Amino acid sequence: MTTQTGLPTMHETTYGIGGKHIFVAETGDGPAVLLLHGGGPGASGVANYSRNIAELAKEYRVIVPDLPGYGRSTKGVDGADPFGYLADLIRGLLDQLGLEKAHFVGNSYGGAAALRLALDTPDRVDRMVLMGPGGIGTTRALPTPGLNSLLNYYKGEGPSRLKLEKFIRTYLVFNAADVPDSIIDARYRDSIDPEVIADPPLRRPSGPNALRTLWKMDFTRDERLSRLPVPTLVLWGAADKVNRPSGGRMLAERMPNCDLYEVANTGHWVQFERAELFNRLCADFLAGRR
Repeated sequence: MTTQTGLPTMHETTYGIGGKHIFVAETGDGPAVLLLHGGGPGASGVANYSRNIAELAKEYRVIVPDLPGYGRSTKGVDGADPFGYLADLIRGLLDQLGLEKAHFVGNSYGGAAALRLALDTPDRVDRMVLMGPGGIGTTRALPTPGLNSLLNYYKGEGPSRLKLEKFIRTYLVFNAADVPDSIIDARYRDSIDPEVIADPPLRRPSGPNALRTLWKMDFTRDERLSRLPVPTLVLWGAADKVNRPSGGRMLAERMPNCDLYEVANTGHWVQFERAELFNRLCADFLAGRR
């Protein structure tokens, strides 16, 4: 059964993990796959994967959490080690779900969370698909204009619909017309939650330990990357203005079981912009058909 939005009917649960509340929607049967969303203002799980859930649910048990700091989950993230914090909570979610291991699909911020979880506990990850993940070569070059736009959203005069629209239409996607106003409106409403404004989940590291945090957030500085056994498919938009496409080649050169697919005429949101291609590649890779 599908709803008017084209999404299948999803079972919704809120789990208590480490004193935090993590909202999860799920549907489908089969091997478990967790879809971890990106970290842009107003992001959430089901909305970010709205063009993928129904197709993947034909073959998989699709589990879509709102990451800490977003959607209906507890707000706030540990700024000293944000990727580690996310990985710990998602690992706790696996425990709550009774899953020894699962497939992971992660876009941007969610890709960084999946990769950190895999590095810390590779036995909990079956196969992994990463789309323009964060934390790749971030200490080796200045931030992109797109990343600056994202990180500055809550600064200066504060959040506004105009700032969010500029980020999405100018930096997030290749074709601005592909994003309907309704998506921007919904994300703007979520981005101005008072709890989020008071404690944005994605920000530049600061304070005396900022350099240590930055180093920890760049996976190309982690020696474990070259030993990670998890089969991984990296999808990267060739026109990504948030995370540089060169990050895909960095991963392919360092990871022993990494396939790289660079997607032409596509920005940072591969699963949305090229949904049909993404759904086919993702389903086949997770099943071991390619």
